Amino acid sequence: MNYPIQDIFLEYYEAAKTQYPVSQDMHKAASAIMNCKTSALGGNVSVCQDCGHSETHYNSCRNRHCPCCQGLVKEKWIDQRKSEVIDAPYFHIVFTVPEELNPLIYANKKLLYSLLYKASADTLMELGKDKKYLNASIGFMSILHTWGQALNFHPHIHSIVLGGGLTKDLKFKTVKNDQFLFPVRVVSRLFRGKFMDALKKLYKSGKLLFSGSSLKFQQPGEFQKLVDLLYVKEWIPHIKETFKGAKNVIEYLGRYTHRIAISNARIVSISDKGITFKVKNYRKQGESTQMTLEPTEFIRRFLMHILPKGFVKIRYYGILSNRSKKAKLKICRNFIKRNYPKPLLEGLTTTQILLALFGVDIHKCPKCSNRNFNMIRSIPQRE
Repeated sequence: MNYPIQDIFLEYYEAAKTQYPVSQDMHKAASAIMNCKTSALGGNVSVCQDCGHSETHYNSCRNRHCPCCQGLVKEKWIDQRKSEVIDAPYFHIVFTVPEELNPLIYANKKLLYSLLYKASADTLMELGKDKKYLNASIGFMSILHTWGQALNFHPHIHSIVLGGGLTKDLKFKTVKNDQFLFPVRVVSRLFRGKFMDALKKLYKSGKLLFSGSSLKFQQPGEFQKLVDLLYVKEWIPHIKETFKGAKNVIEYLGRYTHRIAISNARIVSISDKGITFKVKNYRKQGESTQMTLEPTEFIRRFLMHILPKGFVKIRYYGILSNRSKKAKLKICRNFIKRNYPKPLLEGLTTTQILLALFGVDIHKCPKCSNRNFNMIRSIPQRE
């Protein structure tokens, strides 16, 4: 198998550590990527009982930032969501913040990432219940991404929003055919107001940390200049009706839920002179081009997007929140009766899932093709 990002870390991570600060969370992720599918994590030996062919398979690291470990996890997650979709319009909303906030967010990742979730979620919930719009409790999931195509730091929230909700008398109400969920300007102003109000309270309470290029904001005068600038700037969310129907939303979800900063498929070449990778220019209708970064700079940018330990990346709100999801979705489906797709992987073993999803039969001998290829011993993880 070809794992170019793992190769980059194996070759250049030690040099990158001497040039740039690396947190414990970053180092843990880097170590996982370097050890993934190697003898360091242990594995097993399988032998064909018919032809005697043997192979050694090493374990995956299962780290959520590893580009080698997202495929199966993503497919299982998407399959589970089949029991949660409604055959109604869905909208994709992207909440972004002005780039002037980036240094402060980077210095306070856990705190301000959480604020991004809360401000965006509170905005959607409030507008959903507004009598001018749906006047109902809506449901949505939100996913944090922190990168741009160039691996730059660009924190933003993707929200997949059901274009309907439950009224107070538990009736399911959808947006009208010509309705575009909520006006963009209204979403923008409300989101900005909620985020900034909370940010000022965090500053006043002394909960914000300052380092690097955000150090100057520790001074009240500089922080006030930042606040004034952020109120002047337009915060422009992107809202689009993405899909109609249960099947389409399931297919769409996987594009955003388990994506990491960059995949192996985007790497074009690796050398001491630089790492070249594919980049889409969204200002030019997604035109594809290439970019080259010095190897240690590539690693620095990759590690900027490691999430804090225990940080929940996919969050559910409203009628999709875990506490009430099962009961409220049942009510919604009673109003919109369809033949909904059912989870196919529930109760299956990993062996069965690999066969169902990817056509990979781990008991089929790669040499003689007989189904008598079985594990005979395990290889312990290195201490």
